[in-house]
Amino acid sequence: MDLNEYYGVDPRELSTLSLAYVGDAVFELMVRTELISRFNTTAGALHKKAKQIVNAKAQSDMYFRIEKYFDETEKAVFKRGRNAKSATVPKNADVSDYRHATGLETVFGYLYLTGNFERLRFFISEGLEI
Repeated sequence: MDLNEYYGVDPRELSTLSLAYVGDAVFELMVRTELISRFNTTAGALHKKAKQIVNAKAQSDMYFRIEKYFDETEKAVFKRGRNAKSATVPKNADVSDYRHATGLETVFGYLYLTGNFERLRFFISEGLEI
């Protein structure tokens, strides 16, 4: 289902940082879902593991594991996200890692909003090192 039809939002018309904003939430949710599918443990343990995955360094590393699978549109969306001028960079993140993480989140936001859930799930499963 294309969310453009449901919400009336065309992802191609959204700002790069809006796509990254949605992609950040999508990535967090998918990581949490992946963790509960693999581990039957406490919420605290799941949260600790999620924090190891949902951060700029881990997302940057993930990008380099999956970039070979990007099609031309995904490459272009990634570059827009990577090159976006953000007002801040987290104090605990390397600028290069942060930019790559933002690019990846932009791709995830784009895929989610275009309803390309299979592609999104493929990238998550290929990219995670759990």
